[in-house]
Amino acid sequence: MKATFRYPFSAAHRLHSDQLSEDDNWRVYGRCNNPFGHGHNYTVEVTVSGEPNAETGMVVDRNQLDTMVKEEILSRVEHTNLNVQVAEMKDLVPTTENVAYVFAEWLRRGWPRHFSSQDVKLDRIRIYETRNNRFEIEAHEVKQ
Repeated sequence: MKATFRYPFSAAHRLHSDQLSEDDNWRVYGRCNNPFGHGHNYTVEVTVSGEPNAETGMVVDRNQLDTMVKEEILSRVEHTNLNVQVAEMKDLVPTTENVAYVFAEWLRRGWPRHFSSQDVKLDRIRIYETRNNRFEIEAHEVKQ
């Protein structure tokens, strides 16, 4: 069984690659290449899988998952400039595709601290950048 939970956060970024010329950056990223950046009200979805607990009937303790997502993701990115304030993204173009990989890696690394003795597993991360843009990564795609 799978269960999915949503967590909103706000952050800014600038899509810009030092490997591209200014003209190419504008062509590829358009207004998202604004030198001053721009912000989004993102939503990250975390999907877990496992068997429901016999006592609680739940796949995962929601409070435990909420704590993990807050510690591993939200506390690092809420109201930040992803390019400047998030160390793991300073050398990346912070496209939402790259953000999804970083978040999935954070959760993968933090999982044993939060769920060491449980059978619940991280299944997927989805990030909504806007109503029209959604990006996702399956847990098995995360680099080990």
